[in-house]
Amino acid sequence: MSGSRVCRAAALIALFVALSGSHSPAETRTIKFIVPFPAGGGADVLMRTLSDRWAQTYGITNVVENRPGGASVIGLEAASRAAPDGNTLVVAANSFVVHANFKKLSYDPLTSFEPICLMANSPQVLVVNSASPYRKLNDLIEAARAKPGAISHASAGPASAQHIGFEQLKLMAKINMVFVPFPGNTPALNSLLGGHVDSVVANYSEAAELVKSGKLRALAALGDKRIEAWPDVATAAEQGFKGFSVEAWYGLLAPAKTPKDKVAELSKWCSDGMKAADLKPKWELQGLDPVGSSSEDFAAHLRKQAADYAQVIREADIKGD
Repeated sequence: MSGSRVCRAAALIALFVALSGSHSPAETRTIKFIVPFPAGGGADVLMRTLSDRWAQTYGITNVVENRPGGASVIGLEAASRAAPDGNTLVVAANSFVVHANFKKLSYDPLTSFEPICLMANSPQVLVVNSASPYRKLNDLIEAARAKPGAISHASAGPASAQHIGFEQLKLMAKINMVFVPFPGNTPALNSLLGGHVDSVVANYSEAAELVKSGKLRALAALGDKRIEAWPDVATAAEQGFKGFSVEAWYGLLAPAKTPKDKVAELSKWCSDGMKAADLKPKWELQGLDPVGSSSEDFAAHLRKQAADYAQVIREADIKGD
């Protein structure tokens, strides 16, 4: 081979190497998603679906790490100590802004993290056994007023989003009902089916099939709008409790001091993924209402939630675990 051909070949090889190494940061980036809840739950499915979309769209390598324990505190503590480089994220739910009311934490919910995106809400519903005499929310309220302390309500708890939400409703209605805590909404619903408790606040996704089969009756949707699949079930606000709204939610956080450009990038990725039309059926299957908010709106949401929860916990004298 002549010297000129050797030079041209060398130049082509150098160009190929240069081009093959010129990946964008997203293409060579590994992001760890900490899920402080057990595998297979709502938060886990949500995060795996969204992170897979990011891998397909942005070329990242996604690593989902389940770190349950301490009612999500263990995973949140680990995330708070991670490097603030935009490559470690954590899923948070309502309990994120509740824990500080009951225990000393190694992190501050409002200062130890950068809010990225409010991903989705999980609608909450108030249900009774189909054999119950209560057909509307106010039937239950009036019965509780007539028999203070004789009617029970149940949910996951204590100090879960469902428990605190119903305590707020009790304060607004000025009624006395006995709270029966369960380790999750499913056992609470099973107790309702067995006639052991009078009412339950639970995730729509957990109660939907039981209502559809006629075993349970829905008295109210507890969010700020009716559930699309249950257009005839009025919200609590529509039934006289203006301003009342309870929804479980999932949001995405990064460690504090993550650069603003990384926060903005991640927030857009999250928003685009949650609003993607082809993912809507997957969110519906999990009983989720996708939001995909900006980081600023999620930060405002967290501040309001923290203040609202603290007020109800104080006024209702709710005790933690």
